[in-house]
Amino acid sequence: MTKNEIELAPNAALLVIDVQKGFDDASYWGPCNNPEAEANIAALMDAWRETGRPVVLVRHASLTAGSVLAAGHPGHAFKDFVADRAGQESLLITKTVNSSFYGTPDLADWLTAQGIGQLVVTGIQTNMCVETTARMAGNLGYEVLVPLDATHTFDLTAGPAGPSLTADQLATATAVNLQGGGFARVVTTAQLLGA
Repeated sequence: MTKNEIELAPNAALLVIDVQKGFDDASYWGPCNNPEAEANIAALMDAWRETGRPVVLVRHASLTAGSVLAAGHPGHAFKDFVADRAGQESLLITKTVNSSFYGTPDLADWLTAQGIGQLVVTGIQTNMCVETTARMAGNLGYEVLVPLDATHTFDLTAGPAGPSLTADQLATATAVNLQGGGFARVVTTAQLLGA
């Protein structure tokens, strides 16, 4: 196998993290850095369904008052392209923090019960819940693949006087953190679809 080739396990799990309508609120989040992410996530969901591999949908239920991602808010719902493909997922997790491993039901318990050792992590936001989940998965010993083009994020400022990074800078930092830190292999959607 060459450096660019990917070998997907027959039971590799696709995690689709926080692809919720609340992230469409540009007045709150600003523009996303990768509008192609949704088409790439949809293509991966379709490929996983066609091959019978497990799909895990993760939804954030914010505990922050007035959040567009709070349970009961219209923004809590999955985006239409995910909702249209829902119903055949293997697992639905609800979480209130950045890591999908701290949700209900327990992701690690389910992966162990299914004998799954390889995860493909996609969704929103690249540098938040996607990166946190991928880092934790790597620490737990899973083989983790992150198609960066199947994620997106937004510009971020660390408080009124703090530093700022653009969404593209954050995505690059995530790629460096994950691959350079040995947590995950950063790949493309095309590589996964060709595997």
